[in-house]
Amino acid sequence: MKIQSLAVIFIIIVLPISLILTSYTQSHVKTLSLQTSYDSKLSNSTYDALKAFQLNTINSDTSDIANSKLRDIEASVNTFFNSISSNFNLVGYNKNVLKEYVPAVVYTMYDGYYIYSPFINTLSSEEKTMKDETGIIVDRDLSSTSYPEGEKLSGLKPYIHYSCRYKKNSEGIDVVITYSLDNYITIQGKIGTENIYKYGYLLDNVENEGSIYRNINISASENLSEYIDDTSTPYKYRKINGVKYYYDENGNEYGQHWFSFLNGEREYQRDNFKENDDTAILYYREAKEFTDFVREKLPNLNSNNAVDESGNSLANKFGNYNIFGIDTEKSIEDPDSNFNSHRLDVIRYSIEKNLSIAIANYNDYSGVKTNFLMPVLKEDEWDKIINNVSIISFMQGLNIGGKIYNGYSIVTNNKNKETVNEDSIYIVSNDQYYKPTDNTINKDTNNLKGIYNIDFERKSYTNNEGFKKYFFPNKAMGSYSSIVNQTNIEDTDNIYKYIAQKGGNLAIAYFTAIGRERYSMYKTNNDSQTLKENIYIE
Repeated sequence: MKIQSLAVIFIIIVLPISLILTSYTQSHVKTLSLQTSYDSKLSNSTYDALKAFQLNTINSDTSDIANSKLRDIEASVNTFFNSISSNFNLVGYNKNVLKEYVPAVVYTMYDGYYIYSPFINTLSSEEKTMKDETGIIVDRDLSSTSYPEGEKLSGLKPYIHYSCRYKKNSEGIDVVITYSLDNYITIQGKIGTENIYKYGYLLDNVENEGSIYRNINISASENLSEYIDDTSTPYKYRKINGVKYYYDENGNEYGQHWFSFLNGEREYQRDNFKENDDTAILYYREAKEFTDFVREKLPNLNSNNAVDESGNSLANKFGNYNIFGIDTEKSIEDPDSNFNSHRLDVIRYSIEKNLSIAIANYNDYSGVKTNFLMPVLKEDEWDKIINNVSIISFMQGLNIGGKIYNGYSIVTNNKNKETVNEDSIYIVSNDQYYKPTDNTINKDTNNLKGIYNIDFERKSYTNNEGFKKYFFPNKAMGSYSSIVNQTNIEDTDNIYKYIAQKGGNLAIAYFTAIGRERYSMYKTNNDSQTLKENIYIE
């Protein structure tokens, strides 16, 4: 056969294949480009939602109260959908269409989480609205409207705690333990014949009635001060159950007095507080007492004693080890302790289980033809979720050419009123603030102070003329190398050990601050009057 004939045959065979491969490659590139673009849009919208939640809580005097928190989260959800609508508007999707492709948005809080997803109204039209009857906040105006029974609504489902039930029949143990993003737990149930309802922090290494922690002396300190508007005079303050009480030295018709804020209005306080703040000592003392109580009542509670709601064993989920037992190698608050390992496993299991159900059930609610499934999250993504306040958003079912889009975004934040974790404390030295693991901090400097990180965030208020004005509660400036570049930050898997080994005034400032802030943060279990009595002047 002539060479020309072979060439023609080769062209006839290869050219179509080449064209098909070129088309396939271009289609694949376009699909990958669209997926990257959608991932970016989803991530940006999730970030906008978290930023809205952060700003609302920082600038609210009532953000710790349940109803106020629900409003903040609902506003954040609206921000998410408004943002995602703006981001996807150029590709032809509006807000109502996009909602059909969002099976769930999750808000992980301090001791539990909310899931925003569709549900069916089970109330009849003669009954009260969903908001009045169940407390669920939906994305419609419920002020004067009831909805027909069986109608699909979208809203925040009831709060789910990071809880796990434990049964050990040989010791008469049947308790539910609620965990949190730190070492605070709540125990409810029965141990033997005794009904138990106790809560508190778990800590080792506490001595001398709370005045020594990890061989560091914890002592009462002077009241902190901060600016409450754009004036040049700071006010000293105390914080109790999440509320700050400021001292007015100039006085008015009440004379020199303490006051708080509610909805921007000053509220006069008749009470007077001690000159020195000993809440850090109270934190370590009460944590020691609670830890001793837990180890006395539940010395042999193992992770394989966990059961589900029906009493079926969850041993295959959590392994088999003692949860609260004394470990000569590790302290109970250490990140790699048995307690913390189990705590994180419980949080992950709870979120994963309920989120999988919510997304799977979305197939019954959605108006689109796609199979909604819980995606497999990576281990490092779970580490972010179970250690921080975060928002997890999901989007599935959009056609991106070569496949169906199945994306999710995780955005975390540690500057909020929800939690005081190990990274929430900054160290102030010479009018600059640093991360506590910054190796340029002189640990023996006399004026070191530990300050809660949200106290450096900008706040706003409305003046008498109705204008919104902004101010910073703390005038210290962030160290660029420490806060922004983080070039001087030392890596550590255990900040407790790191700070204790550093010692000096750095350790005193850090451990005092984390104790003070955790003791004074809002918790639903707290009795405000009892907390106040601990720090009143008689």
